[in-house]
Amino acid sequence: MTYKHGVYVLEQATSILPPVRVESGLPVVFGTAPVHLVDNGPVNEPILCYSYSEAVMGLGYSSDFAKYTLCEFMSAAFALFGVAPVVFVNVFDPDTHKTAIDEETVTLVSGKAKLANGDIVDIPVVKNSVGDKTFVLDTDFTLDRATGDIERIETGSMAAAEELKVAYDKANPGAVTGTDIIGGVDGSTGAYTGLEHLNSIFPKFRLVPGQVVAPGWSHDSGVAAVMHAKAGNINGHFKAVAVVDIDSDTVTKYTDVAATKNTNNLTDEQLIVCWPKVSLGDVEYWLSSQVAALNCLVDSDNGDIPYTSPSNKNLQMDKAIANGVAIELGPDQAGYLNGQGIVTALNFIGGWKCWGNRTGCYPGVTDVKDAFIPIRRMFNWTANTIILTYWQKVDFPVNRRLIETIMDSVNIWLNGLAGRQFILGGRVELLEDENPTTDLMDGVIKFHVYLTPPSPARELDFILEYDPAYLQTLFG
Repeated sequence: MTYKHGVYVLEQATSILPPVRVESGLPVVFGTAPVHLVDNGPVNEPILCYSYSEAVMGLGYSSDFAKYTLCEFMSAAFALFGVAPVVFVNVFDPDTHKTAIDEETVTLVSGKAKLANGDIVDIPVVKNSVGDKTFVLDTDFTLDRATGDIERIETGSMAAAEELKVAYDKANPGAVTGTDIIGGVDGSTGAYTGLEHLNSIFPKFRLVPGQVVAPGWSHDSGVAAVMHAKAGNINGHFKAVAVVDIDSDTVTKYTDVAATKNTNNLTDEQLIVCWPKVSLGDVEYWLSSQVAALNCLVDSDNGDIPYTSPSNKNLQMDKAIANGVAIELGPDQAGYLNGQGIVTALNFIGGWKCWGNRTGCYPGVTDVKDAFIPIRRMFNWTANTIILTYWQKVDFPVNRRLIETIMDSVNIWLNGLAGRQFILGGRVELLEDENPTTDLMDGVIKFHVYLTPPSPARELDFILEYDPAYLQTLFG
């Protein structure tokens, strides 16, 4: 032992733990992007983006949202709603999902020509009409791979009216299937593909997914089933909601939507089910894109706490679309959809609004913690926050100091949420009947958290009554 003589100070861990911040609505979006148009475009690799330019530079961009569904969410999140961050997972592989054009003949006019196809995957082979000379990109000509435009470089060896024979590969995102979105785990390498990447988001970015989105794909019942299954058990601990669509190109009547929802088994509490599509100008969006982005915007307006419903908040749209045709829903029709657990769009007072508070489990399940979107999301967010905050206390000795530290910290946090009206009240208790001696001996402690997020005021009733007593005012 070292001989000590004097005054010494030791430090002890703080008995109150501040909560770890959780991005409540972080969207993780699965789909296709024109990654062949950028250098080292990612395939089956999560990319975290905080801005529109960052997303475009990392994944490429196309206004053809039907082909490249991630570009739709870029537009919705960054351009329409101005929210960030977003995690994108592209499953389009230009090395696989492509079509070969063996030979196409074009003739330069004033040094320019346009191929029959844009969206070119790699550098084409460009030869003269005889085929005995191969021209060099950026020496003899330039190429816009997105549009297929070829332009002669004057200092090169290409004539101004040269006839060209061009061989190239064009992207074929139509070869991507729902199976690619679902993905899996490579048996030999252990690499994730598709929706399995939900388990790689937190280890890679230290961010917890809040929403799982796949516009253009989630109307596939197989994809939707895996989305909500994965969303409810991320890394074996975290929970998110999955925002999915019912295809309004095939289900065009609002009266048929509920039957499709039930047939496709879209009845989970972690699902937000959307119908129909929407458009802004000539651009169509799956409603799931706008609802997920709107959730982020509403959360940001409330301290990143998801206690407020997206319902009755403005969407960025001017038409609701079913099979390309504008449709109008009245409050009664929209209310019918809401009563079947479906979120829709309503233009009634104040412009186009998201309309609906119910998760997919409603009306089959009426438990308030599962049936209301904001309460379901608050339970997810609370659970995720608790996991991240108290993971640091795992494997500490089971004693009163540990128990009091956790309980005091949770109660202070819940009291703060209640004070700001994010919840109506909350507390944590250690109940003896939930903690048998055998569990405590085995290092298992159960804390019981009571939590009451506010329900959305989905119905306001005013009772009008004629009161003849006011006739007395006629007499002064």
